Amino acid sequence: MSELTIVALDAMGGDNAPSEMVKGAVDAVNLNKDIKVILVGQEDVIKEELAKHTYPSDQIEIKNATEVIETAEHPVAAIKRKKDSSMVVGLHLVKDGVADAFVSAGNSGALLTGGLGIVGRIRGIERAPFGTLFPVKTGVAFLADSGANVDCRPSHLVQFAKLGSIYMEKVVGIKNPKVAIVNVGAEEEKGNALVKETMPLLKECKDINFVGSIEARNIPNGDADVIICDGFVGNVILKLYEGLASTLVSVIKGGLMSTLRSKIGAALALPALKSTLKAFDASEYGGAPLLGLKGLVVKTHGSAKAGEVKNTIFQCVTFKEQKINELIRDNIVIETKKED
Repeated sequence: MSELTIVALDAMGGDNAPSEMVKGAVDAVNLNKDIKVILVGQEDVIKEELAKHTYPSDQIEIKNATEVIETAEHPVAAIKRKKDSSMVVGLHLVKDGVADAFVSAGNSGALLTGGLGIVGRIRGIERAPFGTLFPVKTGVAFLADSGANVDCRPSHLVQFAKLGSIYMEKVVGIKNPKVAIVNVGAEEEKGNALVKETMPLLKECKDINFVGSIEARNIPNGDADVIICDGFVGNVILKLYEGLASTLVSVIKGGLMSTLRSKIGAALALPALKSTLKAFDASEYGGAPLLGLKGLVVKTHGSAKAGEVKNTIFQCVTFKEQKINELIRDNIVIETKKED
């Protein structure tokens, strides 16, 4: 029997809370008996949603939290002021060791602030990045930072490369993952000051498989497994990627339904088309873990629905089973001792 994984889920965060959060939790526990979900939020509201579903009662628990941090609230002020919010209460469950992970679709800035202030960073971690899995031609790639740190130093990007390599090897199963830094060209003399200063550090790093620069147009082709950049660039890449994918799907569907002939062709191609479009659906890969914290904190899209919530909960199970935090801690401790 596998070890039980306990995931605290922010039932009140996100555009589709609480209905999709609760449904995602129910779907997860109905598929895996080794998961327990603690739904954090307003108890009466959560109970009303749970009443719509059938699930093993011993695998879902409610933790009452009377307040909600809204999307537009100032992150630092919200975390300080709303001590009984679903986000703050959920983060404390991880800090106190009650839960193995906390998942939220709520305010990204507040989750970052709370994750750093309540859960805390592993000793030796300079900055904790959001790491996001996204679909590429060859499978999936990992982007860090995808939005946590808009301004970075070269040493931060080197750590992102190491964190991303550990994640891709242990969670995704890619041996010796290829690491590339986002740049405006393949030539070493190109790039801004951050890229130029980081490049030699990455080349000297013995515990990553650094392959050089990658231009944005080559990212979807899968030329690298771990893509590193500051959070400003990373968030722009991710949002453009998601928007373009959504637009292409819409245009393809519109074209297939435009004439009788195209509708007949669509019917014949539908199974293969569904499979292809599913592979390029970012929600299939779960949320973005805030890597380098003492406990697991994961951000899902604000628009997340039950499927993404379910997949993010499963992602937390893999994170625990592969002992990602322990690997990060050991790696950073060794690195720090060498520097000392």
